[in-house]
Formats: sequence, C-alpha cells, structure tokens
Amino acid sequence: MKMTKTGFGNGILTGLLVFSLTLSVSGSAAAGAQARSARPGNEQKIRYLLDYDCEPLRLAINDLIETFDPEYPKGPEYLRRLDELKKARDAALSLDRRSDSAKSELLKLARELPKLQYDALLSNPLLDFDELILLKRKRGQLGLPVNHKCNTGIERTGYDNEIAALGPVHPSGKMRTIFRPEGRRYVGEIDLHYDAEKMLFTMPTGPTWQIFEIGADGAGLRQVSSGEHPDVDNFDACYLPDGRIVYASTASYTAVPCWHGKERACNIYLMDGDGSNVRQLCFDQDLDLHPAVLPTGQVIFSRWDYTGPMHIYLRPLMAMNPDGTGQRAVYGSNSYWPNALYYPRGIPGAPGKIVAIIAGYHGVPRMGELGLIDTTKGSHGASGFVQRIPGRGKPVETVIRDNLVDKSWPKFLHPFPLSDKYFLVAAQLVQNGPWGIYLVDVFDNILPICVRPEFDLFEPIPLARTPKPPAVPDRVDLDRDDAVVYLDNVYSGPGLTGVPRGTVKKLRIVAYHFGYPGMAGPDKIGCGGPWEVMRILGTVDVHKDGSAMFEVPANTPLSIQPLDEQGKAVQLMRSWFTAMPGETVSCVGCHEQSQQIPVLRQKLAAARPAAQIEPWYGPPRGFDFEREVQPVLDEYCTGCHNGETRPDGSEIADLRSQRYAKDYRGRELTKLGQNRLHPVVRKALGGSRVKYTPAYEALLPYIRRVNVEDHVGLLVPGEYHADTSELIQTLSKGHYNVRLDAEARDRLVTWIDLNGPCHGTWGEVGPIPEGADRRRRELRLLYNGPTEDPEVIPDLKELRIENEELRMKNGEFRIENSKFKIQDSEFKAPCSSVLSFKTVTVDGVTIKLVRIAAGTFVMGDRENRADEGPAARVEIARDFWMGTCEITNELYNKFDPDHDSGYFSKRFQGPDGPGLSLAEPRQPAVRVSWQRAIEFCRWLSRKMGTEFTLPSEAQWEYACRAGTVIALSYGHVDADFTRWANVADASLSVSPKPTGGLESNIIAHFGKGILESAVFGGNIICDVRFDDKAIATADVSSYKPNAWGLYDMHGNAAEWTRTTYKAYPYKDDDGRNGPADSGRKVVRGGSWCDRPQRCRSAFRLSYPAWQRVHNVGFRVICEIESPDQKYAASPRIASTNKTQSD
Repeated sequence: MKMTKTGFGNGILTGLLVFSLTLSVSGSAAAGAQARSARPGNEQKIRYLLDYDCEPLRLAINDLIETFDPEYPKGPEYLRRLDELKKARDAALSLDRRSDSAKSELLKLARELPKLQYDALLSNPLLDFDELILLKRKRGQLGLPVNHKCNTGIERTGYDNEIAALGPVHPSGKMRTIFRPEGRRYVGEIDLHYDAEKMLFTMPTGPTWQIFEIGADGAGLRQVSSGEHPDVDNFDACYLPDGRIVYASTASYTAVPCWHGKERACNIYLMDGDGSNVRQLCFDQDLDLHPAVLPTGQVIFSRWDYTGPMHIYLRPLMAMNPDGTGQRAVYGSNSYWPNALYYPRGIPGAPGKIVAIIAGYHGVPRMGELGLIDTTKGSHGASGFVQRIPGRGKPVETVIRDNLVDKSWPKFLHPFPLSDKYFLVAAQLVQNGPWGIYLVDVFDNILPICVRPEFDLFEPIPLARTPKPPAVPDRVDLDRDDAVVYLDNVYSGPGLTGVPRGTVKKLRIVAYHFGYPGMAGPDKIGCGGPWEVMRILGTVDVHKDGSAMFEVPANTPLSIQPLDEQGKAVQLMRSWFTAMPGETVSCVGCHEQSQQIPVLRQKLAAARPAAQIEPWYGPPRGFDFEREVQPVLDEYCTGCHNGETRPDGSEIADLRSQRYAKDYRGRELTKLGQNRLHPVVRKALGGSRVKYTPAYEALLPYIRRVNVEDHVGLLVPGEYHADTSELIQTLSKGHYNVRLDAEARDRLVTWIDLNGPCHGTWGEVGPIPEGADRRRRELRLLYNGPTEDPEVIPDLKELRIENEELRMKNGEFRIENSKFKIQDSEFKAPCSSVLSFKTVTVDGVTIKLVRIAAGTFVMGDRENRADEGPAARVEIARDFWMGTCEITNELYNKFDPDHDSGYFSKRFQGPDGPGLSLAEPRQPAVRVSWQRAIEFCRWLSRKMGTEFTLPSEAQWEYACRAGTVIALSYGHVDADFTRWANVADASLSVSPKPTGGLESNIIAHFGKGILESAVFGGNIICDVRFDDKAIATADVSSYKPNAWGLYDMHGNAAEWTRTTYKAYPYKDDDGRNGPADSGRKVVRGGSWCDRPQRCRSAFRLSYPAWQRVHNVGFRVICEIESPDQKYAASPRIASTNKTQSD
C-alpha cells in the first residue's frame, strides 16, 4: 500500500472519505442524485473496517476518561464496545472471506464501527455546543490566494458561497444560512466575537476588499473598515479583547519583491470597533497574514521576509502586543522548514502551544499538513514541533523542498483548537475529494463532521461563547516618534558564539526602505545582493560588558550590525525589528531564543541615558554607490583604473564615475524579470535592462557578501566579514602602496556590510509608477507612520582625505620592498625519490603522513608582491611529518560531532535549497576557527600519544614548494591546473547573463552544472580557460600530489598555520610562532574559490584566531625532535616507504 507523507495509506484515507460521504448522504436529503451516487458499496465498507486501526480510538477514549471523567461517563462502555468489535472482526477474519456468513458478519461490524466512533468521540465535553459556523462554497471554488499573494491576488466575484451554521454538530446536522452575499461576491475569513453574538468577515465592495460585521443570527450587517480609499484593501480581521480590531491592509503600499512589485503586499493595522482611529502596527517587507489573538491577549501572525535569506523558505510566526509593541519571532526564524505556517492559533490552557498549517511556497495554496507546536521546547525547524496530525509516535522530520506539501495527504486548512489534543479543521482527504469539516486529534483519529460532495466546507468555528483573553494595555506614546533599544549583552545568544568579549565596539543601525507597487524586486537596488534600499542611520557604542542602550526612530524596520574595532560587521542581521512610538525594546543578545531572559545584573548601559545614534558622515540616507563609494575610488584608484590600457597592452578595471561611461547600458533582465516590470519602469529601463554604474559592476566581483538567495540559517559569526572580500584583502596587503584613510576604508567596508547596494533610493532605479512613493507617504502620515521621506537625497559633504601623501596620483606608484636576488641553488632541500609515509588511525579514520626532511629555501615572493616580501632564505631545522591531506569532515566530526562545514551558498534565485554541501565525509573540514584547529591537534595528540600541531608558515610554504621556486608547485600561474588543483575555474563563471528570476543549473557537486555565481553578486573571479570538475570543495586527494606527496596544497581549502601574522622578512624566533591563541593567524594555499594567482606557494592571508572562515580548513604536522626519533613508542603509527611513483 502506498503511504502518504503522514503515514496513512491511500486506502484508509479513501475508505474514510467513502465513510464520510455515506454519513453525509444519509443526513442530506437535498443532495439529490449526485449525493446518492457517492454511496459506497458493501465491499468498500468492509475494506474500511479491515484497514481500520483501533488503537487511536482506544487512546482517545482513555484520554477523555482521564481528562473529563465525570463529564464523560460512558468511557468504560466505549472501551468495552471497542474490544468486542475488534474481537468480532478478528473472528470474522478467521472464516472463509468468500462465505456469506463472513461477509454478513463483516458488513454488520462495518456498520457498528462508525456508530462507536461517533458515540465515543462526539461525547467529548469540548464539543458541548449546539452549532458550528462554517464557510460553504461550491465544490472547486477554493477562494485561496497562492502563497505569494494576498487577497488582491484572487477574484472578488464569481462564487457560490455563504456563511452557514451546522447543528447539531454531527453528520446528520442541518445547515442554516447566516449570510449569503449578493452578486456572487466572495465571503470568508470569519472571526467570531468572544460573546458569540457577532462575527467579522471579509467581502469585496466595489474595487476593494473590506471588513464587515454581522450578527450570529444573520442580522445587523455593517461595513467596519471605512473603504474610503479606492486603492486600499482591508481584510483578514480579528477581534481584540478590548473591542478593537487588528487586520491586514495594503495601505502599507508595499509590494511582493519576487513579483518585481507587480503584486501588492499587506501589513497589520489596528482600528477601533467602529473602524476609526486606524494605526499601522507593522512596517514589513512582504505579506503579514492571519492575525489571531493568543490566550495571553497578544496577537500572533505570519510574516514573510527575505531581505537576505532565501525567499521561499522563511515565513516566521510573529507575536506582538495589540498596540504593536513587543514584536518578536516566536517560531521559524532562520529555518528552512516549515516553509510557511499559515492560520496559526494559540491553544487555550496550553501556554506556548500553537496549531498551524505547514505549507510550501509554490504549489498548492495555503493548505498543507496540520502541525502542533510547543514554543517552550524550541523555535526553529522541527525543534518545537510536538507532532504532525495525523502522525502519532512518528518523528517530525524537516524537508527542504519548495513544493513542500503537494503530494502529502490529507491536506488541511483553518484549524480551530478545542484543546492541545482535539481540533476542528477543514480537510481534503484525497486528491480531487471534497473539502469537509473533521474532528481530529493527536491520537490520529479523523472523524468526519460534515462532508458534502457538492460543496467545499471551510473555517469551522464553534458558535459558542469563549473566555476572553486578558486585554493587554497600550504601551505606546503616540506623541513621540522615537523608541529606545536596550541590549543586555551582545555576546549572549548563538549569533556571536566563539567571538571573544571585547571584539564588538559599536553597533551599526540600518533601516530598510522597502519597494513600492510597480517598483520592487531583485536586481533593482543592486545586482544580486540587496532586495531593498539600505538606509544607514549611524552607530552607537557598546560598553565593555556588551550592553548598549540607544534611541531609534519608531515605526521603522531596523537592522543591527555588531562592529569590530575596524568598523567591520562581525555578524549580520538579515531581518528587522520595529519599535512603536515610546516603546523600550529589550533584547538579551545576538539572535537569542525568544524565551531567553537576561542575567539579573546591573549593566553599564542601563546606568546611563539612552545614547543618540552617531551620524555616519551625514544625515540618515540610503546607501548609494556613486555617492558613498565612488569618491573613494576617485581619490585612490582612478589614477590607474582610468579606462586606459597598461604599457604592456593589458586592461584593468575602469573604476571611474558613471559620468565618464557614456556607452554604459547596464545588465539585461530575464524574460521573467521583464514581464513583471511595470510598463512605466520597463519603458524607462529601455525594455530589458537595469542600470547600475560601470565602477560598481567592475568592483562587485571583488567583494563577498550575502547574495539574493542566501542560506536561511543563522550565519556563522564573521561569515561575511569584510576581511573575506578580495577587495579588502588586497588593500590590506598594500596594493601598490595604496593606503586608505579611516573614512575611505569605512566607506568600502560599510558598502560590503550593507550587501553591496548600488542605488540609495528607488527613484534612482527608475520612475516610481503612479506616484506610489507619494501615496505611501500620505497613508503613513494618515495612519501614524514615520514622517520622513526616504526618497529624499540629503546634501552631503565631500569626502575629505586626511593625509594627501597616502593617496595615489596620476597612475604613479612606488614599490618600497627591497629587491632581493636569489639563485635557485640557494634552495637546499631533499631531492630523494624515496618518500617516507606513516599512517595514523583515529577512531577508525586514517591520517596519512609524509616525512618532510629538513632543509633551507627562499621564503616569500621573488617579485616582492605586497606583504610577501622581502623574500628571504629560511632554514627548516628539523624533519617533520605532515598530513598528506587536509583534515576531513569525517575525522573532524570525531572530535566535534556538532561541527557542520555548511554550504557553498548559491548566488541565484531558485527553489533547490541552500547550495552545495561542504560537509560530505571526504571533503575538507572548513569553517573551523584557528582556535578549534589547535584544540583538535591537542585532542589528536592525546589520542595518539604523540604531539600534533599546525605547521608554521615557513614549514607550510617549504612543504608546498617541494623543491620548486616557481609560483605554484606544478607550474606558473597561467599553467593548466586541472590535474593538480581545485581552484576557481570555469565552473564558477558564466558569460554575462540576464539577471532576475534565475533557476539553478546545478545537477550535482561534480559534473554537468555550473554555479550561477557569475550573475547574482558578480563573477567570482576565476580562470575560465580550465575546468577542474569541482564547483566547491572536492574530496581530499582528488588531484595529483606535489613532488613530496602532499595533496591540495594549492586550492580546495585554504589552511591555517600556527603563525601569527607579521610583516616579512620572516623570522622563526620573533614570537610569531608562539603559543598565543589570539591575534590574526596566517592562512595559506588558497581555495576552490580562489584563482591560481591567489593559490601561489607564497600567497598569504590572515584572519582572527576565533573566525570560522568559509573556505579555510587545516592539516596537521608532527615535529621530530631529533634525527633518531622514529616514534617507536607510539605503536599506533605505522611506517612505510614508497617511491614517488607509488
């Protein structure tokens, strides 16, 4: 029998549907011929009996006895009847199934089973109400927006639907009409008042959607929302305990970014019960949906956001006070699964528990699996899921898939919790079956309440009084336009795990400026990076104890970045929070859990008044490349990067201002991107192209940043630190002696940290259609929103150079490193063709070591490239053993089972997950800090009884060169590397292609596909002449070793050395190889995403010892103390001698 996602066989679900239709037919005389034709045959009834599992019913009866004993008096009788039925079924099965007596007995039992189910389950005291409200629509008229649209994405008319009441709550119950709209208008999104005397619902009127109210008796219809604006839709309303109403509205004048602004988005608003005193509560990027009141009196809703993470996997559940204060994620932040949680409802008497619909992105609309969540147990992925329903006893597993629930049955909508065990819900049991109302429970009972073959039934709500949650008092001060943020300890929480205290000096405060209807989406503000305008407000200080308190603008989506002493972001908040006027927002730390509370200790920030934000070189504004970065390029770079060829005829990037690029045409959009453009924007862009600036496009490939569809999970601290960008690395090395002053450096770093934007306002992309910018501002001013206009470009001072001697002029440059001529004969190293190998086995994983003999060599670059000279003769005094390969994930996980090397994040728009895995067993372990690499060496030493450590920088280069004096051990930088190294090759580059709406071409880790990194985010600079057949890290030893038997010394993963970064000439005894576990440590070898020039034997980078760098791993060495040391005392190390040909 084929199983569905929930574990229910298709047979039992089909049988259950047949069973439900049988009961519905008997209770609906008006159903006519269509209903009668649905009557199942005797064989179908018997099949349902045979497939039926009695255990769920037994568990439910026992639970009802235990929970409601006096109110559930017949529980023991139901158990007895169940036992008798099961025994009778077993006895009948022992007979010849073909005999009349067996068939007769089974048919009799098949009729008794549903009677027992209804007697036992509908006697539940939680069902002690007379009528059930439901929404009745003609079969097939779902009236559900697809998952990336709100109500504006469905038809307003063309429905045969009504709000009805079923009574009694049984398949035999009759339906009465409460309200049937005229003109075949949509009606739905019902919310019953606590007194059960009236209800809210959504219905179109004229060109817009509006909120209406009607009595439970069908009288007193009135429109609640004003409907005064023909361009504003209001819907999905919910009563608050104090009589006010929260609802969704397109008055935010935002738009769905992945639709390029073609579809309207909606945010949450508040109004009085008569529709007056409207105020905007949420200022979010995309869809805010399904507001509902929790038992605490707070409001829960679904929020869709993707200002950095992949847009199809992130719709966290949010909660807030009814006045908009205290907005926070309660489930699903930084989680791939569930893709979305729709129709969330809190569960009475079960603090922290929520029931919701687990849904995908593309695929079926809003429907999916029924999930029970306990937020006290977790808030990410499956950590807080109690179970799927049905799914008793089965683990809740996460699945990263776009069309998450398309093939999962049964499907559910509109859950209504009776308790944390019993739920009313709309369900479709099998494909093409009708939607009906069911009673379900955590024991896997699915009991049909009302199923009609000619109708789809939705939104079950008991027509009964319910306890009113407490009315949370307002905390806003609407006379203010600011709020206060209190951060208890920036180092608390997983966001800065491993970052030493004292690292964070300031916080950068950034505000998002979201797109407009007709002007939104990828590749507008920047190529392949930011979806939205990034408005920089300024910075605030962090106290020594990690605390901070500062004022922020209210009603503004804000993001915070912790900065190190060089002003570089140590972590990125790829989301936002919004504070209400007069609110004090408190957070414990960086990405702390929603349940986490601060340590009760007086913090330095709390003892001072809230700080003002220190402006960033001028007033708050959108970060614009031409205004903020181009002046730096003009001062420091365009002397050489001026569009002219070098004396040798080669070309270098032209970094001049766009005013010099008269022929610049921009980047072409895909057909999808073009089709979704507003006609006004399409005309302004010339139909198919979006413009940045030539210098922006030229510089993009040299920065590493969050891309348009990046990893959804919490970033590793320092993941996109500016020091991982080639631009900053090159300048830090001393690129032709260019030395930036502090402001110039800060401007470049800030550009990277803000995700590489090009434009600082939407109006600079093109004309904002239909005055949407003015209209949004009008509505915000009307509904107590922010008063500033983010499209205004303030006057800015010119960039001031602090020291004229530090900047480049007219293409002149100096090389100050001394010339040092070295003869090849000065390289004294062993040249024997016999190599000595040893193996070390650790917990079943083998490390192969090769003996590196003592010798001398010339260390550094012979051309004295920046920070690689002056080259000098260095002696390696003792032999040492070196791992032939980088430490693999398989071995590193023996030391640290929780380590995850992560992914090579994709840089394109597509639904296929986070990117390429770097965590396969034979791939090198990366995202390992220097400190953890040293700890691994100590662990390995204890295991083996022999001291292991990291190689010094000199030992590493000596072994890498393996007797060679050229750039790489296998040849010059322009040599064919495909047999020798996994470096940045043709797989990381494509010819310039359109931007917007791309799908992945990746088939597997190796093979046919290409990574579309060259489109979104600019090319990863690479050598396109060759293809080494690996896109990201390859399994270790996949390529040929160097002359001394060492694999992957060039490329694959860069490697830590134990050396602290210092300038050359290299001196082994100047403290650089000391035991200090802080400072910047040298990294060698380059990686899969570095071209050969950056994988040279002499090439060096450095990172802080705490940083888990995306492409850095390590290998180990054993130093030999004396020539006669043979490790005889360590029987766990086996020795072999092999010739190089071996």
